[in-house]
Amino acid sequence: MFLYDYGLGILLGLSLAGPPGSVNSIIANEALKSPLHGTLVGLGAMTADLTFFAIVFLTNGIISPEILKVIYVIGGIFMLYLGISILRSKMPSKTRKGNYVLGVTMGLTNPFQIIWWFTVGFFLLKELSIFSITGLYSGIVVWTIVFPYVVWRFGTGYEKYIKIISAAIIFAFAIYILFDGLHLILK
Repeated sequence: MFLYDYGLGILLGLSLAGPPGSVNSIIANEALKSPLHGTLVGLGAMTADLTFFAIVFLTNGIISPEILKVIYVIGGIFMLYLGISILRSKMPSKTRKGNYVLGVTMGLTNPFQIIWWFTVGFFLLKELSIFSITGLYSGIVVWTIVFPYVVWRFGTGYEKYIKIISAAIIFAFAIYILFDGLHLILK
């Protein structure tokens, strides 16, 4: 059970941290200077994730099971939309500013992170174990270290692979969450 939940958590962490978007665009741009520059932006965004986790954790018992079922379905549909958007989009234009505070600010105002936490985050807490949370942050840490290094080391040409992997992970979890939400509604 531990390895299963931990592994799911890692995949969820990668699904949260990996999709191309404004934060990863800045991470990539800053990583061209050095891996540390990109990692600091990622760690800032991870701090925003910790903030959202705390909010979701503290409000977890307040949400009724009926509302939670709907949240699961909305989260699954949202993740399907994100997967499609990732496959169809290009990396946004890059900014020259990137540091920890910018990562925190972007994370706290990023609609993807907000919606992710208030849909998938509730699912994570209700249906999986604490090992999933540990895995989630392990996945985010791996991403914030490896992604900037890969960008710094190999430069451009990575966008296509990130899109495919991110979309595949998001589609898998979208189906998983949708199935669980619909199963709970139909019970």
